[in-house]
Amino acid sequence: MRTALDSSVLLLLSRKQPGWEVWRDRLQFAASEGELSISPIAFAEFSIAYSQVEAVQADLDLLNVYYDPITPAAAYLAGQIFLRYRRNGGPRLNLIPDFLIAAHASVQADRLAALDRGYIRTYFPSLALLGER
Repeated sequence: MRTALDSSVLLLLSRKQPGWEVWRDRLQFAASEGELSISPIAFAEFSIAYSQVEAVQADLDLLNVYYDPITPAAAYLAGQIFLRYRRNGGPRLNLIPDFLIAAHASVQADRLAALDRGYIRTYFPSLALLGER
């Protein structure tokens, strides 16, 4: 079972924000079931907490998270869903990076570890979320 990671979870863990222990345990469980991956978009968002790319990579290596480039199929899916979102009157609160992260998980993983801000359930209803029952 492959689990893609959103930057929201990684930032929560690195900053030890409320609930970080729950997510630590969820990721340990997910890692016991299979690979943990990060898309280039989530990597870029997470990297703001670091002064050097090597430090980002070192911390991801400690978590056994591998960098997984976005395939054309996932990028296309993100674009199509974002278009539907905008046509449905969706404001620019959710920009295309959010849709790229979810589409990456939909196409290239089995589930996504993310703090859902609503758009995932609405626009990616078949995408499994780690920790969701």
